[in-house]
Amino acid sequence: MGLENEAKSIYDTKAFYREYVSGMNSRQLGKEFQSDSERLKKLYRDALKENNPHVEPEKIPFFQRLLSLLSSLTKRLNPVRRLVFGVSLVFFLVYFVLTIFEFVNIFILSSLRPILLPLSFVSVLVILLIELLEKSDVQQELNVARDIQLSLLPPSTIKNDSLEIYSFAATAREVGGDYVDVMKTDKGTYVIIADVSGKGMMAALYMVRIQALVHLLIEKDHPSPKQLLLELNDYIKSNKSDKTFVTGCVAFFPDDDLSFTYARAGHNPPILYSKSHDSTFKLRTEGFALGMTSTPLLKKRVVEKKFRFAEQDSILFYTDGLTEARNEFGEEYGIERIDGIMSIYGSLHSKTISKKVQSSLESFIGNEKNLDDITFATVHRNPSDKLSAGK
Repeated sequence: MGLENEAKSIYDTKAFYREYVSGMNSRQLGKEFQSDSERLKKLYRDALKENNPHVEPEKIPFFQRLLSLLSSLTKRLNPVRRLVFGVSLVFFLVYFVLTIFEFVNIFILSSLRPILLPLSFVSVLVILLIELLEKSDVQQELNVARDIQLSLLPPSTIKNDSLEIYSFAATAREVGGDYVDVMKTDKGTYVIIADVSGKGMMAALYMVRIQALVHLLIEKDHPSPKQLLLELNDYIKSNKSDKTFVTGCVAFFPDDDLSFTYARAGHNPPILYSKSHDSTFKLRTEGFALGMTSTPLLKKRVVEKKFRFAEQDSILFYTDGLTEARNEFGEEYGIERIDGIMSIYGSLHSKTISKKVQSSLESFIGNEKNLDDITFATVHRNPSDKLSAGK
């Protein structure tokens, strides 16, 4: 039996070095450098566009471009830090001038010269450390927001009568805009999946609002899938300044019937596995994304259909983050891989199917980070004596 030394080791230079260089491999450094470069390029382009809206970037003088970028960067600092940063730049420029032009003999500045460079360096370093501390505080708040959002998601495994539902969610950032939910009523079970446009905090907050409205509507009116989508569209379109749109699909599985009703609003078509046919079907129905058009027009386009869902049948709902996940070569995961997994494992339990999808996805993307939220839910019909007797 191997023994592990649990005594706390001394925090020395080697321990500090190991912590400092953790994650600094060539692959990770290359990705981070590319990511930071893209952010700086975007900041540079946005700065030029904001300060020179009617001038082509190529025609803007170099010094003016530099000032635009510097202005855009310093705007992100509060007034005190902006002042300290400006003073440190002045100190550095004065030190530079005194060093290059030694004949400039101003007694006060010459006497201050030895401390100008250290002062400018320390000032910038202090600003950097404070910004890092604030970023750490924000990160902690985001972690709390993530915990709250995760607490709003349904349990990964849910069993309602003969239905077995397993869901999976992975956000591209600390919080995300994908939404999956399972609601049991006295008439049956609703399964909802949706994708709010955008990523991050704004999409996450919008998702929480959508979830609250979904729960309210289902508990109050028990709407059909199509009616639920129309009600959600009314809410989204009620704010004319809101440019957010949401794709989604809703399925309702009644307790007393081997079928389900389903409607889709611009979302990825779910994949249904039929045990009796031993094949898969993509449930393509019409419907615009929520928020893209008026409710009367959406009512004409959204189609609600009824599908048989017999014992050992399964259906996989997913967001585009799953099919559009990329590997190191830029290749997309694609719907064909999901369809293949459903064709082979569709008659098994929902957890088994979902784990197969997750394992296949992880093997495909390797060490690549997901650029979009990835969410999917599998519903499986287990054999039921009650339903079997009623067939």
